[in-house]
Amino acid sequence: MAKRSARYKSRELPDSENVRPLFPSRTGWSPHDERPRERKYVKNVRAMSPAQQKLMDALEERAVTVALGPAGTGKTYLAIVKAVEALETGRVSRVVLTRPAVEAGESLGFLPGDLEHKLAPYLRPLYDALTERLGTKRLKALVAENIIEIAPVAYMRGRTLSDCFIVIDEAQNCTYTQLKMLLTRLGWRSTMVLTGDPDQTDLLPGLSGLKDVADRLEHVPEIAVVRLADADIVRHPLVAGMLTVL
Repeated sequence: MAKRSARYKSRELPDSENVRPLFPSRTGWSPHDERPRERKYVKNVRAMSPAQQKLMDALEERAVTVALGPAGTGKTYLAIVKAVEALETGRVSRVVLTRPAVEAGESLGFLPGDLEHKLAPYLRPLYDALTERLGTKRLKALVAENIIEIAPVAYMRGRTLSDCFIVIDEAQNCTYTQLKMLLTRLGWRSTMVLTGDPDQTDLLPGLSGLKDVADRLEHVPEIAVVRLADADIVRHPLVAGMLTVL
């Protein structure tokens, strides 16, 4: 309990170093500005902290990267950025995105529609990031051609993913056995990244395998384990103010 309190203590500090603004002042635009926003930041993504730069470098150089950190640190977004970049430059021929279909503290019950419709709520964050990078029309075309595949973890067993960029999102909601299975899907000329926050699992206590897997992989020289912290959070400027009173 003391550890958990210490982890959140830094979030109560009022200074702006806790949360880096999504729209830095040097861009000359703020959310309250009436002028249209310059969209260049979407095309030319750059790190907002040394830890984010370390993650971007690892995604360029290593075949397997584990990115750990709280929500808002850019783990998933940077992984998607590098996946799309690898696809656009021809480094890989396909992008495979997967995450566990685990509900966050509430049961949705029966969901209507076919399998794609049932899984849509769980995979929505991945679609959102891809849409920002590629646009709706192009994303639909790439998904239809199976160049971009978005699937639940259960569909990964028995496969070998070669010439792919694989993103395993929300890995804190995977068990140790599931993560071991996913890691061993890595094929030739592929890059794999696991993203998640070990402190925010939706599984029962003791079931999440992310922390154990990350601690073990940290001893493998060819694998990068990047740990982001509260200081790497990138959100709306008001977030920093809200964290001082919440």
